[in-house]
Amino acid sequence: MEIWINPQCSKCRAALSILDEDGTAYTVRRYLDDPPTIAELEAVLERLGLEPWDITRTGEKAAAELGLRTWERTAAGRARWIEALAAHPILIQRPIITADDETAVIGRTEEAVREAQARSARA
Repeated sequence: MEIWINPQCSKCRAALSILDEDGTAYTVRRYLDDPPTIAELEAVLERLGLEPWDITRTGEKAAAELGLRTWERTAAGRARWIEALAAHPILIQRPIITADDETAVIGRTEEAVREAQARSARA
């Protein structure tokens, strides 16, 4: 499994603690240093079953500067959102955990992290 983190984020550190305590094997991706490509974002969105606006941190300064709150949340506007996430990875909700069964979760709760662990264990 892989976990996209910002080391400054308390939710990311909590998720890593859960994984470490349980001895779960994972790979860390510091997505601010190694931003996902548009193709990677599209793939993770498919795995999450979400749209790009669902994983966008609209409270970030970059979101305000881009005027994201006024952007269309439709199929026609989807590519624009993904391009913004690729160009400004600080806007991506975190942590994102991709499980070995080709699913993903946003690991902001202990339950979500454990769900990813269980899915990877079954894969």
